[in-house]
Amino acid sequence: MKQAARVAKPHVKRVTWSQWLDIAIVLVTITLYSVAWPTLHVTHDVPAPAQPVVAALAAGPFLLIRWNPALGWAISALSALIIPVAFASQPGNDIPWQVVHFLVILPLLFVVSMRAPIPIVGVAWLSTVLLFAANLGPDQVVGWFVALTAYVVIGLLIRWLVLSRRQLAKQEEVSELERTRRTILEEKARIARDLHDVVAHHMSLVVVQAQSAPYRVPDVSPAARAEFESIGATAREALNEIRGMLGVLRSDGQAAEHAPQPGTGQIEELLETARRAGVPLRWTVHGEHEQLSDATGLAVFRILQESLSNASRHAPGAPVEVDVEYGMSLVSMNVSNGPSSVVATPHSRNGGSGIEGMRDRALSVGGLLTAQPRNDGGFEVTAQLPVTTSTVPGLASWTA
Repeated sequence: MKQAARVAKPHVKRVTWSQWLDIAIVLVTITLYSVAWPTLHVTHDVPAPAQPVVAALAAGPFLLIRWNPALGWAISALSALIIPVAFASQPGNDIPWQVVHFLVILPLLFVVSMRAPIPIVGVAWLSTVLLFAANLGPDQVVGWFVALTAYVVIGLLIRWLVLSRRQLAKQEEVSELERTRRTILEEKARIARDLHDVVAHHMSLVVVQAQSAPYRVPDVSPAARAEFESIGATAREALNEIRGMLGVLRSDGQAAEHAPQPGTGQIEELLETARRAGVPLRWTVHGEHEQLSDATGLAVFRILQESLSNASRHAPGAPVEVDVEYGMSLVSMNVSNGPSSVVATPHSRNGGSGIEGMRDRALSVGGLLTAQPRNDGGFEVTAQLPVTTSTVPGLASWTA
């Protein structure tokens, strides 16, 4: 029995504060109606069949105090205008309405002053003052005028206090977001400085050493001179990309999407650079790349760049074949390398810059990427990417 109770307990919904308030409003309305109907004959001469309706006009508008207080006030005020005219007061009764009517119209006016637009608040205040002045004795007009005015002013003051607190909370939230943004920018600037001091500095030294080596080292052969030139060109290209990344890191983030990024237009240059670096590379490119979106173009470039880097690092000396085909809706790419003639570490599946990084880039544009060893001991990377991110929406759900 206890186990069944424990199982059923999570399915019981907790009543919220808002729901408790709704329940309280309904209960108060029922209570007011249960008082207004039996006592209506004491204050007014109302036929018995009409008493439930008149009592409902007096108490019923209280139901709208939360959902639409202006409509509730309008119904209560209109019924307060009609009841004294339609039904005569009992002898000895000096007030035009039941006490329940007072207990309903005054809270409605107060909530209207707190929530309704200012023009509606003005209309409600003036109409209520005129209503009381027309139906109450002349000796009570001034008192009710002062009381109703103070009533509305207090409601407006509470309203403005709540609004000011909300605006202050919103401003504090904006300030907190701005502080967070500044912290992020400062961290990005620090990372940019560290990258510049470490990576960019050493890459610059590589460029200088590669360019000056033929003049510093005696008896450099033409092949070695060409190798030094290739190293220098590759290092300069890497240095340019690092500088571009540093520029994005140093920016305030407002125009990061406008930072220059490589794309399919630089693929031929990437392949030529890899060949100059000594990679035995062959490639074929079919189709036109102009229709590709910037995001897809960047993904194609980075995946190809990482694939070539992995092939040269993990299978040095192995022949590499690249096949890129730009179709109407898909870009297909295959990068494969044969087995290496020297012992090398296998392709890593760890780290954001390896296979997982390529897979994430493909998925980010709604594509598919597979990377797996070949039967001959080589390795193969295959990717299919949509020409635009909205062309093939189903690709977003593919898994590698």
